[in-house]
Amino acid sequence: MIKSMTGFGRCEVQEAERKITVEMKSVNHRYLDVNIKMPKKLYFFEAAIRSELKNYIQRGKVDLFITYEDFTETNVCVKYNKELAAEYMTYLNQMAEDFSLDNDMRVSTLSRYPEILTMEEQTIDEEKLWQLLDKAIKGASEGFVETRIKEGEHLRDDLLLKLDGMLAHVDFITERSPQIIAEYKQKLEDKVKELLEDTKVDENRLLMEVTIFADRVCVDEELVRLRSHIETTRETLLQGGSIGRKLDFIAQEMNREANTILSKSNDLEISNRAIELKTEIEKVREQIQNIE
Repeated sequence: MIKSMTGFGRCEVQEAERKITVEMKSVNHRYLDVNIKMPKKLYFFEAAIRSELKNYIQRGKVDLFITYEDFTETNVCVKYNKELAAEYMTYLNQMAEDFSLDNDMRVSTLSRYPEILTMEEQTIDEEKLWQLLDKAIKGASEGFVETRIKEGEHLRDDLLLKLDGMLAHVDFITERSPQIIAEYKQKLEDKVKELLEDTKVDENRLLMEVTIFADRVCVDEELVRLRSHIETTRETLLQGGSIGRKLDFIAQEMNREANTILSKSNDLEISNRAIELKTEIEKVREQIQNIE
């Protein structure tokens, strides 16, 4: 099977005290590029998250969104700083004595002084939280891979059809190439007879001219290599796996052979077929860019 680099996955995991939602989407990219957006309290798990994702993804630009909700009522507590309160009182008593003032300090007033009473979040059980987060990531990743595989199957079927079309062009050029040499020989012979009228045609000279022409327009090697590249692409698609980079390289080679065929062409029909061949190869390359 092959995978598209376009995919989407979502998973929501909830327990009594908290809920985690993971969403991920991707587009094509030369390498694996993961962008993670999540609450600060989960930053500690970033390395573990990236490591987990590598079990599911090899290539693509992936955006990962994580939301976290805590339903516990005791997730924060009030902390009383007795030492700081005592220090405040010491200075307030000193001020009252220095300036002959009454110290009318009340507990309610003192409690509002900075840092006397503070709210602190309770320590989170990291192992338990990671179990929940990991479950959500795996669930989203599995759905994500499923959409990639489904899209990959469509890409494979479309590419196989395009390869059939390319082979039809190669077959036509292979069949047409010898004909243009024979046609050239006949045209040359007719032209020489017309110019020389009844004078006998020099067969050796004629053969030399035809040989030079045939060598100049010969595309046998290019056709053999192009046919081989098409068959290799077909086999690779059916084999599956992480094949995007390999197919991209083969497509570049196919395009090079098609360019050479077009540059050597001295026949309108072959030129038209070579242009159509290049067009199909470019379509194949565009599709291959979406394969992992």
